[in-house]
Amino acid sequence: MKPLEGITVMEFSTMITASFAAMMMAEQGARVIKVEPLGAGDPMRYIGANKGGIASLFANCNRGKRSIRVNIKEESGQALIRDMVSEVDVFIHNFRPGVMDKLNLGAETLRAINPRLIYTAISGFGREGPLGSAPAYDPIIQAHAGLTATQGLGDAPAFFRTLICDKITAYTACQAVTSALYFRERSGEGQVIDLSMLDAGLFFIFPDGFQNHTLLDEDVLQEPLLIDLLYELTPTKDGAVTISAGNQEMQMRSLIAVGMEHLLADDRFNSFEKLVANLAEFKSLVSEAYLNYTTDEVIALLKEADVPCARCLSKDEVLEQEQLAANDTVEVIDHPLMGKMRVVKSPARFGGERLSPSRPSPDHGEHTREVLEEFSVPSAKIDQLSAEGIVS
Repeated sequence: MKPLEGITVMEFSTMITASFAAMMMAEQGARVIKVEPLGAGDPMRYIGANKGGIASLFANCNRGKRSIRVNIKEESGQALIRDMVSEVDVFIHNFRPGVMDKLNLGAETLRAINPRLIYTAISGFGREGPLGSAPAYDPIIQAHAGLTATQGLGDAPAFFRTLICDKITAYTACQAVTSALYFRERSGEGQVIDLSMLDAGLFFIFPDGFQNHTLLDEDVLQEPLLIDLLYELTPTKDGAVTISAGNQEMQMRSLIAVGMEHLLADDRFNSFEKLVANLAEFKSLVSEAYLNYTTDEVIALLKEADVPCARCLSKDEVLEQEQLAANDTVEVIDHPLMGKMRVVKSPARFGGERLSPSRPSPDHGEHTREVLEEFSVPSAKIDQLSAEGIVS
């Protein structure tokens, strides 16, 4: 039995945040109903590599769900959702603040119908404030939440080249929902969860990225950050390696491994404090030594010296590494529209077992009639709504 079996999630979303959060809940056993508008549906369906009319980005964020098409801009579509919500445990959306209230599907309205409902609203910047109604995309949030400042070197900002704030927010939403479900088990009460991408992004980056902005007294010692010591590639004859030698003992072993032990007696580097104070000069000298070796040679020497190190793998090499096979991490499935596709399994094991991938991502509106019938909507009513352009 998967941990969220018996929980029904109704998702309204475009793009990543709510979709990815609901997908994680589906992987853990929840029944997830993705409500999409008529017409094109979720725009994520059409971005990037695709086959059978479904993009791989959409498939990666939406497996395990069923899709229904409902026109919630019309009152009868809104009424249909309100009729269904009494049987729903979690309602999650990522529309701008106020949008769902205008559609008569806000938290107050739906929790009046179902007080046990966990209503989860994801926004870019929050409900209030000067940016409350501003459009929010991952790069915008990276800039506002300090991720570009942390990723960049010196005063030059740089992006994480992944939808990191979208996914951070999704993980945060999923964790908040399961906490609310646990609270409901003890109290019988539902919850309203408000979550902004800005807050989730800053919360994520703050512990290490904002170390020098945490302690506020004037006598604070500002020491070099661990991230400044560890995150650097060292070139070799034919590539580069990364080394995590974060203390004096590891630095010593790494120097001995590449024949640079004489630096241990150098007055500029003979203590960890001095080494840190002269770090740029130290790195320059060490880098020259590494250029005498191939990547394979350096990796072998460092591993023999028990120094944490790695080559930076290509994406193909990542997927081919034996450790993933040992972990049973990746699986190839057959999608009815997209053909063979690779999926990464949910990372958490429950009872020592990997959760098997759930059903493939749905076609747009693939399950409208099936789901409505499960919610006891009469067949004649479904036909009427379809004729009126409310569902399809």
